Amino acid sequence: MLQKIQLLDQRITLFMRDHRFSPKVNGWLRFYVRLGDGYIWALFALLMIYILGWKGFLTVLWQSLDSLAVSLILYWVVKLSVKRARPFSFFEHINAEVPPLDKYSFPSGHTMNNLAVACTVFFLVPQVGWVMLLLPVTWGILRIYFGVHWASDIVAGIFLGGISFLIGHFLWNLFIRL
Repeated sequence: MLQKIQLLDQRITLFMRDHRFSPKVNGWLRFYVRLGDGYIWALFALLMIYILGWKGFLTVLWQSLDSLAVSLILYWVVKLSVKRARPFSFFEHINAEVPPLDKYSFPSGHTMNNLAVACTVFFLVPQVGWVMLLLPVTWGILRIYFGVHWASDIVAGIFLGGISFLIGHFLWNLFIRL
């Protein structure tokens, strides 16, 4: 089973390498994918302060930080247990076109951590949260395109991001009851 997943990952990576956008489009896509490093959350914070007011924003913030903390713990446990090489380390003709934030590939932290926060926001503020759900998925796909992740890293990041939200939400509700 793992061999089939690895083969599919390799095929997807090579397909994306062979089907490139123009340099100008790639420049915009690099800018967009770098927003996943956390920069865009400040804009969403301002939007939520505007929509919800300060008190409502703080509720979203604390619950998002709870989900993010769970996600980061789970992320590092899995990342340091698996230690999967990135595509640009596996293939000599693949370059990392955006900087990876750490050495290993599995799971995608950009997808996982951003999705844990996005799920929390979607749960609490669906009118803006639905947009936030799209961002980690598109960032993940672009991280495959730019040679720093395998497709299965993104799928695992989506799954683990959702799990992180569920655990974080459970812990938040447990904390509130105490």
